[in-house]
Amino acid sequence: MHNKIDHFAIGTQSLDEGVAVLQETLGVTVPRGGKHDAMSTHNCVMQSGNESFLELIAIDPEAPDPGRTRWFTLDDPATRARLAARPRALCWVVGTDDLDAVIAASPVDLGEVVPFVRGERSWRLTVPADGSLPMGGLLPAFIEWSPGPHPSAGQQDLGVRLKTVRLSHPDPEALTDMLKALRVDHLAEVRQGEAALSFALETPQGTVVLD
Repeated sequence: MHNKIDHFAIGTQSLDEGVAVLQETLGVTVPRGGKHDAMSTHNCVMQSGNESFLELIAIDPEAPDPGRTRWFTLDDPATRARLAARPRALCWVVGTDDLDAVIAASPVDLGEVVPFVRGERSWRLTVPADGSLPMGGLLPAFIEWSPGPHPSAGQQDLGVRLKTVRLSHPDPEALTDMLKALRVDHLAEVRQGEAALSFALETPQGTVVLD
């Protein structure tokens, strides 16, 4: 099984607002991406090094009701309140070549496996039916892409690189044990503290932490 960071999601109340904030924070303008019809969301994306990408994601105001709870807690009142203040770190996503094995070995429920298709590419992603995130986003979602180049290959490289996924938790040893069971403990830095997720990035404006 080969697991690596695929992408990480920054939630925002609107894409225009998120792009403006990240322009000031990172020194780059994140290009528009696409729409997720099944979730009624849309995004902006850019490369973040090592075949990974940054995703800025928001509810698509022009899309119909998806008929289900949106992913990444975007329908949750607490998340909406957080995003009303500013864009926030929501989730990290690990790419795997054996999603079924990951789910079988997981110590927690990662949610249902939802298939997606856009153009010639398809992917399978773990999505809890209630729109929650495993351990509030401290544990990653998992994705398995159809064969072909990683999607980041077609995205703009604006000089931003993901340095570290940072996780803090009151019981860091317990969290680390869960990450080991998922075979992703090498992909994140765990600290003691209040439960929180953040991403350290190298940018044209120096090191920036998005939380």
